[in-house]
Amino acid sequence: MSSLKEYFHTDWAAMTLNDWIGTIVTVGAFLAILGMTIHVFRPSNKERFESQRNIPIDDERLGTEDRE
Repeated sequence: MSSLKEYFHTDWAAMTLNDWIGTIVTVGAFLAILGMTIHVFRPSNKERFESQRNIPIDDERLGTEDRE
């Protein structure tokens, strides 16, 4: 590798449809995860998420028809 520019060079004209779809999906997933992370860790949303933190382990929320 002679330089980083050559190492990271991409031949955009040679990319196939599958390459473009994969690139778009990857960038979209990255942006979605980044957005969700920022949303969850924003201090103004702390109370809303703290009030829901016990939902996965709260057995009282289940109706009697769901219990066996």
